[in-house]
Amino acid sequence: MEKPYYAVIFTSTRTEGDNGYGEMAYDMEVLAKKEQGFIGIESAREEVGITVSYWETLAAITSWKKNMDHVFAQNKGQKEWYSWYKVRICLVEREYEFNTLTP
Repeated sequence: MEKPYYAVIFTSTRTEGDNGYGEMAYDMEVLAKKEQGFIGIESAREEVGITVSYWETLAAITSWKKNMDHVFAQNKGQKEWYSWYKVRICLVEREYEFNTLTP
């Protein structure tokens, strides 16, 4: 990825049961991938869920936050799916990785 870029870190704890969450999460990922400035996404969930989405600009993040389908999902999340969440927006200036799977 060309640097710098932005990471939106969404950390959350869920309420009990799926209640349509899995399907909506999938739909939001498909929709986000169509947004101008979207770079990628990574997600993991145990007791605490962490989803990090990557964006080219702050304007792209703002546009995604205002997407009407995303606004609907956000509202539903506050009412049904999350007992707590926090969003952090960070500028990524440097990255490195370790990978034994590639030569």
